[in-house]
Amino acid sequence: MVSANYLESELQKLLTVVVTRVEITKNEGWKDSNGQTCRLNFDKSLNIGSDIIAIDYVVPCIHGFPGETGNIQSLLELLGLPFMGCDASASIVCFNKIASKLWFDAIGIPNTPYVFLIDNNNDSVLKAEEAFNRWGTIFVKASSQGSSIGCYKIIDKSEIKKAVENAFTFSNQVLVEKDMHPRELEIAIYYYNGEVIVTNPGEISFPVDSFYTYEEKYSIMSHSITTLEPANLTDMQIATMREYAKRAFMHLRLKDLSRIDFFLTDDGKILLNEINTFPGMTPISMFPKLLEHNGHTFIDYLDSCIKSGIHQY
Repeated sequence: MVSANYLESELQKLLTVVVTRVEITKNEGWKDSNGQTCRLNFDKSLNIGSDIIAIDYVVPCIHGFPGETGNIQSLLELLGLPFMGCDASASIVCFNKIASKLWFDAIGIPNTPYVFLIDNNNDSVLKAEEAFNRWGTIFVKASSQGSSIGCYKIIDKSEIKKAVENAFTFSNQVLVEKDMHPRELEIAIYYYNGEVIVTNPGEISFPVDSFYTYEEKYSIMSHSITTLEPANLTDMQIATMREYAKRAFMHLRLKDLSRIDFFLTDDGKILLNEINTFPGMTPISMFPKLLEHNGHTFIDYLDSCIKSGIHQY
């Protein structure tokens, strides 16, 4: 909702567009900002109460399900409506941690050590326990969920069975990853007037030995710190992250924008952690901050997306 508020306020600065806000509510269907019922039609029109308006472009500002999973994108593609962000197929791949890691391996991008679990049974628990024996502390993660939902840090082997069972309640597959203590670096990559722009990395830091939970990411009490010009990075490290980010963006056929997150280990290894196909869009989120730090205003970027999307359709 905070992302939607920021996007709406920026879009309203564009004199060439009329902005209509629609919320997908939990229990009352689609509503506009006045609480009127909305329905999207096959002729690209929108019913708002008793009125009907034409829609030319959509900004689907929903993090996680169903906004980054390909669901909303599939609906809009079926209707032939241009929209901001990656298409359905790219969204599906990037939201599934297993599918994305297979892609990273295939295109030669190093990523975090992992084990896949495909069934909620004793064999999967044994595989997770073997990973724990090999690596020590591990993370057990639902494959197709947000990065901190259905995710459990395991420091005691006796906790593994419950974590695996819980993770499978969020997703049909589960990922086991080696716990690491790296620096977390994030790159914004986006199309701007037909050109792919790759920023230098920003850094997210938080208290030592803490887990970057959902609450830690989004709470006003968060202890995390965002740095747009991280210290102690070599030119080679920056160039490598930017090259990996662009390689992933192009090979996975991403569109408009993504935030690509990396780990930098103590021994200097660069590992791609994950791709966010619709990253946070609050005034303090890393993507808009990196975009503006790179010399582009957010409103001009939105204008570029709209014009490009409508032109392509």
